[in-house]
Amino acid sequence: MKNIYFISDAHLGSLAIAHSRQQERRLVRFLDAIKDKASAVYMLGDMFDFWFEYRMVVPRGYTRFLGKVSELTDNGVEVHFFVGNHDIWCTDYLERECGVIVHHGPMTMELSDKIFYMGHGDGLGDKDWKFQLIRSIFRNKLCQRMFSCLHPRWAMAFGLAWAKHSRQKHMKQGGEPPYMGENKEPLVCYAKDYLKAHPDVNYFMFGHRHIELDLMLSRTSRVLILGDWISQFTYAVFDGENLFLESYIEGETEL
Repeated sequence: MKNIYFISDAHLGSLAIAHSRQQERRLVRFLDAIKDKASAVYMLGDMFDFWFEYRMVVPRGYTRFLGKVSELTDNGVEVHFFVGNHDIWCTDYLERECGVIVHHGPMTMELSDKIFYMGHGDGLGDKDWKFQLIRSIFRNKLCQRMFSCLHPRWAMAFGLAWAKHSRQKHMKQGGEPPYMGENKEPLVCYAKDYLKAHPDVNYFMFGHRHIELDLMLSRTSRVLILGDWISQFTYAVFDGENLFLESYIEGETEL
């Protein structure tokens, strides 16, 4: 059996990342390295720092990444794309042009007799009312239609500037919050609660938090948070029996 790979949080196109072009190339080299070993690749959200689709307009940039994803799907590799809070406004472009399977929320899948519950992770277990309010506005169909009426020149500039401000605010506060502990980390708490009603889940897989975590919840269940592709360059790989959380180091990592 070929491997199944999981990645998240590349935030391609971010104006707050000084080395964004090199970052995209590194991700593309990773995808190229696994193309003959992978049966599927799951991208768990925020692959783009901002994404909005117009009916007749394609966002500038990401050509290397989108080209490599298209090559994977053309060669029979399933690519699953879970929308995150930064690329929430995906409609049908990735499906039509790149052959990607887009998911707009968490879902359960059976992979080689193992049950996976996966999603980006935004809003799961998080009780921050400000975040929940912004999330509900972004998911509102009327708000999306109103935003689509803006000229792409202004809309894309606004979206990228908003995302840049959000990242710089985090950086001024010392970066992403560190792991909060098993009893306070929202995604861990969510997984524990979900497991009570669904004890057959073997692996919970999330992104969003920009931390690396691999935690046993029971004898048969683990929760993983995948890190990011900004500074950590982490991914998970499932070989049909075992699941590993790894770091991609160019010239050293054997995929």
